[in-house]
Amino acid sequence: MRIFGITVPEQKRLEIALTVFYGIGRPRAQEILDRAGVPYGKKATELSTDEEAKIRKEIESIKLEGDLRREIGANVKRLKDIKSYRGTRHAKRLPARGQRTKTNSRTVRGNVRKTMGSGRRKAEKT
Repeated sequence: MRIFGITVPEQKRLEIALTVFYGIGRPRAQEILDRAGVPYGKKATELSTDEEAKIRKEIESIKLEGDLRREIGANVKRLKDIKSYRGTRHAKRLPARGQRTKTNSRTVRGNVRKTMGSGRRKAEKT
């Protein structure tokens, strides 16, 4: 089954398989399947054409993939343009929701510390 040019994994339960779409997690996948009237445990290979059409209709009514990425990007750009606190945090690539930065988010900041070994140097091979 292909939707939006993305192949839905056929051997996984639909509840899990629908999460391949950007913008669909487990709760939204379950909501889609509830509205389409399809059990969560069914696999894509076991679907009838009617069930497949219902799922496709439900998925196409939601903003996903490229449209969703563009919308999120536009929201972040707006925050940067109005120079809000969250916008400046995004611009500096720092956490925007109040997380601490002393110990976490080090890889993003470029402050990766390697763990210390025994403190002794290895003997030179001669």
